[in-house]
Amino acid sequence: MSIRVFLCDDHAVLRAGLKALLATETGIEVIGEAGDGEEAVDAIAVLKPDVALIDITMPGIDGLETTRRIIRGVPGVRVLILTMHDDPEYLYQSLDAGAAGYVLKRAAETDLIDAIRSVISEETFLAPTAFRSIVADYVARRDRGELVGPIERLTAREEEVLRLLAQGYTNMEIADALVISVKTVETHRAHILDKLGLRKRAELVRYARTHGLLVG
Repeated sequence: MSIRVFLCDDHAVLRAGLKALLATETGIEVIGEAGDGEEAVDAIAVLKPDVALIDITMPGIDGLETTRRIIRGVPGVRVLILTMHDDPEYLYQSLDAGAAGYVLKRAAETDLIDAIRSVISEETFLAPTAFRSIVADYVARRDRGELVGPIERLTAREEEVLRLLAQGYTNMEIADALVISVKTVETHRAHILDKLGLRKRAELVRYARTHGLLVG
């Protein structure tokens, strides 16, 4: 049984090229096409293809919103984003929208068939160059400290103060226990609340218990 594919791109010449490419592959059939997102959503609701190839940049609703509407309206359709954008942010947004794969137009001739067969097998397909961009983006974010969780942002002393606050110690008792001033405890407490996005002691207690800082 053939894999039924729908094409959506605002460039008719590109759609023609994709149709010609897919026509050379046994077991893949193009059953419809559209030049914009609105038209694609309506047609896909009727045709119910197995895979929809959706461009990101289109007039009217863009490919991301088109993808969301397709996923909501026809959940069984696997959406492949076909784009010129080799940008991690576009890829993240595409996956968030529900896309099952991300193919670069410049590599369609080599990647598209594999991408279609991958997503129809319930796998996720990422263009190799896009995957390299993700890795580079991850490394850059890691080096900037953006991937560190809130608890890891606490200093060793702030974690000590958090633990004692969660156990019910007053600021004065914490100051005595750690041999620091009450003012320093208050400063640590303010930093802890800010770093963890919390507002009061009850939230600190829950956070400490959840993260294994408080036994019992």
